[in-house]
Amino acid sequence: MLLFLLNILFSCSSAPRYGSASEKKAPSKSAAKVSQNKSAKEKSASRLIPVEKNPTLSYQRQWTGEASWYGKDFHGKKTANGEIFNMHQLTAAHRTLPLGSVVQVTNLDNGKSVQVRINDRGPYIHGRLIDLSYGAAKQLDFTQHGTATVRLQVLSFGDNSYKKD
Repeated sequence: MLLFLLNILFSCSSAPRYGSASEKKAPSKSAAKVSQNKSAKEKSASRLIPVEKNPTLSYQRQWTGEASWYGKDFHGKKTANGEIFNMHQLTAAHRTLPLGSVVQVTNLDNGKSVQVRINDRGPYIHGRLIDLSYGAAKQLDFTQHGTATVRLQVLSFGDNSYKKD
């Protein structure tokens, strides 16, 4: 017990946990010159993390859960990536996958599969994994039921880009 208390006592530090702004060293003149010579594109690219090295993206590539579909009420409206939603195309909404990702969705009740591109965000109903376009749900044969148990497998991660007008 005494060793435990001594260990706690000596592990405490009087040094500040975080350094102040004045403690940070200014970059050397040569480092500043190199930084100025880099183009904006190079600076931007140096901050990107490849998908293979990004643990939040490469950690899980397959899920099983409930899929739903959406169509008529959103047909012709903008999606999260700026596209106009076409309910007959093979697209889907997912809460976290990067926009532009391509996934294979398999209906576990009948074995039918379809590849869709993530171009929107959702679904926002608790327990739902993915919201498919009407066209994708039709290929998976669950438009009458409204939902289906599916396996979602990531085929490629998108770049999360937004389509401007």
